[in-house]
Amino acid sequence: MKNSALKGALGALAVVGIALAAKKIAQRKRFMKGIFNEYGIKERSPFGLADRIREMNDEQYQELKGKFKKEFSSRCCRKDSKDNTVEA
Repeated sequence: MKNSALKGALGALAVVGIALAAKKIAQRKRFMKGIFNEYGIKERSPFGLADRIREMNDEQYQELKGKFKKEFSSRCCRKDSKDNTVEA
């Protein structure tokens, strides 16, 4: 078979990709479980979370919103406020 080394490398790369995706899914699942436990949400569904949000005051809601933004923010294509250019 031609390119068998290439096929093996692509297969290994695919396995690594799947492992990274599974790790990310597990992290997010732990985060959501922690949120449900912290806020005392018994119904483990989006509807239970929405019901609890309706009962929150504005300060609690902003705190929860900040936690979600921190956990689920995109880490790619982020533009930092610091500019790494050097002036001549």
